[in-house]
Amino acid sequence: MLIRGRENARWLFWLNDRQWARIEPHLPRGLTGPDRDDDRRIVSGIIHMLQSGARWRDCPREYGPYTTIYNRFNRWAKRGRWCAIFEALAKPGEDGVVLSLDSTSIKAHRCASGGKGEHNQAIGRSRGGRTTKIHALSDPLCRPVVLHLTPGQDADIAAAPDVLALAPPMSVLLADKGYDGDKLRGAIIRRGAKPVIPNKSNRVVIHRFNKRAYKGRNVIERCFGRLKDFRRIATRYDKLARNFLAAVHLAALVAYWLN
Repeated sequence: MLIRGRENARWLFWLNDRQWARIEPHLPRGLTGPDRDDDRRIVSGIIHMLQSGARWRDCPREYGPYTTIYNRFNRWAKRGRWCAIFEALAKPGEDGVVLSLDSTSIKAHRCASGGKGEHNQAIGRSRGGRTTKIHALSDPLCRPVVLHLTPGQDADIAAAPDVLALAPPMSVLLADKGYDGDKLRGAIIRRGAKPVIPNKSNRVVIHRFNKRAYKGRNVIERCFGRLKDFRRIATRYDKLARNFLAAVHLAALVAYWLN
């Protein structure tokens, strides 16, 4: 939510009072150095830049110096703060959780070049050019609970173990046939969950799966669609994978977990 003006101030707030009350307890405290500028104004400026897709130097002056906005985002990304806040707030229900697994490809803009070792920065070459894949697990309300990056050419099933390692307890995992593999099915079952994955056309041993339950997998497609409303998510401009992943975590918080 964008609120123009508060107590005659010129600040533009993206978070209402209830949303800010949820995120504020998880902000870092007791850090050394000078007192921070107003957290709510700075975080609002960062969210504005993720949504608009503009260059950092084009940040509206109401949020303060663009260098302050960018430095706060970059510094907290380096320290894993945004990821920690996401993990603290992204909590699905504990009983009988049905999760959906999938990925989406993100075009890397030419200004994303220059990070040390493109593969290490989760940028690769696929049919779409230079891309990054966002792998996610979503709950039935479209809310992402795990977010993970790989280079664009990496197979979905190859990234699945890393995604599952971050997953909360679940009862069912929905995924498309790109995840149809005996090793992955076994890993899901060992976690105490039931895999609902259609069979590939060349599979010899056919597994039964619940077609009715599988229809619920569309929630993750809607999840990705809403995340891409943030233009710095729909197109990757960040050189560093850690910064792009931090941006995805923050966008997911605003879109789903602070409401």
